[in-house]
Amino acid sequence: MNTTEISKTRKLIGWVIASLLTALYLWSASGKLFMHPEQMEQLKLDDWRIIIALGEIGSALLFLFPKTNKFGTLLLSSYMGGAIIIHMTGGMSIIMPSVVLILVWVVAFLRNPELLLNFKTKIVI
Repeated sequence: MNTTEISKTRKLIGWVIASLLTALYLWSASGKLFMHPEQMEQLKLDDWRIIIALGEIGSALLFLFPKTNKFGTLLLSSYMGGAIIIHMTGGMSIIMPSVVLILVWVVAFLRNPELLLNFKTKIVI
């Protein structure tokens, strides 16, 4: 495989996973808005569910599109960090939000390999 084929494969895999993650976030946000408001009540977040859902939708859409995916990555990282904290304080498993967070960053590196190069450079210096 030459470099061009690897780059195309990497981009395709990044798009597929990003699309699946965006669909997951949109489904999750729709649940907060329409289907399962009682779950937000149990977590004592029922007053914030609309704002949380809209933030989730906006972050997911920013993550999907190439020009804004770096911003979406940072916003979804923050969102998933909050989800992990809520799960921890609620006595729930943190495996699912942790796996999703890792996938967000895998996609970020697949779509923007320069992120990893910049990270390595800063650590070495």
